[in-house]
Amino acid sequence: MVVHELTSLLIYEALRDLELENKKIMGWEGEVMVQRIKGKKLTYVPILRAGMGMESGLLSIIPQAKGSIIGFYRDEESLKPVPYYDKVIKDVPERIALVLDPMLATGGTACACFAKLKEKNCKDIRALFLVGAPEGVKKVQNEHPDVNIWLAALDEKLNEVGYIIPGLGDAGDKIFGTK
Repeated sequence: MVVHELTSLLIYEALRDLELENKKIMGWEGEVMVQRIKGKKLTYVPILRAGMGMESGLLSIIPQAKGSIIGFYRDEESLKPVPYYDKVIKDVPERIALVLDPMLATGGTACACFAKLKEKNCKDIRALFLVGAPEGVKKVQNEHPDVNIWLAALDEKLNEVGYIIPGLGDAGDKIFGTK
């Protein structure tokens, strides 16, 4: 539940600059005017598997967002991301891509994901993380200065094996109850 709530708050902040337009819809008492995001909308891109735990928070705010998925796992020896799944919406160049991943540790997976989206001509990438380490933030800022990131919390550092300190442990295991 906390992941859902934090993601909802991060989404609000990440999209606060978007232009809105008025739209008439039929309400229970007749036609009413509402505001919605103008133009091509969004795609959310959870990084498998842990990023999927953030989907419900995003969809509670923007239910019409289209889903894309990119999968990486981290090689525990080299700490490098290894791609294994890629299903990104075809019109991603016309959309804002909201990358979802609970942890920004070394920054390797995030940077690999951003590079993959840029290969597909995505022009507006915004990334949401629940917890990050300064080393990961610095890597993203150095390698992808055009990507904006939002963190719910910035922890102290990485340890010698690339885990966030104090951190939360394995986010995917915690979200999905697998350990």
